[in-house]
Amino acid sequence: MSTTPALKVLVVDDSNTIRRSAEIFLKQGGHEVLLADDGFDALAKINDYQPDLVFCDILMPRLDGYQTCAIIKRNARFASIPVVMLSSKDGVFDKARGRMVGSQDYLTKPFTKDQLLHAVQQFGAHLTGAA
Repeated sequence: MSTTPALKVLVVDDSNTIRRSAEIFLKQGGHEVLLADDGFDALAKINDYQPDLVFCDILMPRLDGYQTCAIIKRNARFASIPVVMLSSKDGVFDKARGRMVGSQDYLTKPFTKDQLLHAVQQFGAHLTGAA
């Protein structure tokens, strides 16, 4: 389908349905998938596996997506990992707040397979230097 190399992608969402959908779509695109159900779980997986890209839900218990993204971006080891926010709200405020904490993009749920893989392709090209 595309020339995007296989990437290690972390999907962070408290919804099992969203995590599983993203996992299926990403695996169909040939990518390795890691799953986390909240921000704390995500931070542990980022530390252990250093994914190439993170999709992060905004509304989660304990540590929300904005806080999770801000922590990732404040850590010098992980600051270069692209973070794409996921939200069921398509508001300008949410997108702006996501940018303020360092996210590279924003996808509205429910997303399609094409939208998800397009985002991966967009950031995969940057990671491999093939823009």
